[in-house]
Amino acid sequence: MPLSDDLHSEVTSIFKTSWERREGRLVPEPESVTLGNDAVELDATVLYADLAESTQLVDTKKALFAAEIYKSYLICASRVIKSEGGTITAFDGDRVMGVFIGDNKNSSAARSALKINYAVRKIINPALKAQYPSDDYEVRQAVGVDTSKLLVARTGIRGSNDLVWVGRAANYAAKLCSLRDGVFASWITESVFSALHDTVKHTNGQAMWEQRTWTSRNMTVYRSSWTWSP
Repeated sequence: MPLSDDLHSEVTSIFKTSWERREGRLVPEPESVTLGNDAVELDATVLYADLAESTQLVDTKKALFAAEIYKSYLICASRVIKSEGGTITAFDGDRVMGVFIGDNKNSSAARSALKINYAVRKIINPALKAQYPSDDYEVRQAVGVDTSKLLVARTGIRGSNDLVWVGRAANYAAKLCSLRDGVFASWITESVFSALHDTVKHTNGQAMWEQRTWTSRNMTVYRSSWTWSP
């Protein structure tokens, strides 16, 4: 049978087969979701941590240097996400995705963003300068956070597959990273901000987040230049 016939059969089956959906109370493992029309519904907060200007990095620096930057950033971001109760769900080149659930999911994710900013500014860049004093490269990054209902399905083929996260939070968290602006590395939606504990909104009477408008979507978001020691 030609491959085109197989593809036609599989696509037709996807569109015609009824979905089996269930409410999730934990971030699902790939093995817990079948390759058929099977999905887990979650109320979750998604964090994307994205290394800025990675194309320029690989174009202008040696591969081993770039690899050290990638590894340092992704290790720090991943450790922070895990320390705040998040689950690492995907690595995509120069970025990592974390999912948070539970009553404190928004505060945990927003605090993670500030801790990742601390790691870059207070740990990675000083260590980079100490190792390569004549190099002027500086790590820049952004973290985006949004919260929404998510539908988690398993996609791909047998032996090569992964979970796909369908919903606003996964898309918006990734796109918020493109709003990075100077020292403002942490970006959250209004839905996340409104659910934050006051300790993640203010410190010593000072606001840690400032309101902005995401013009391309005409929606209110919040940005921060603050850091939080892990």
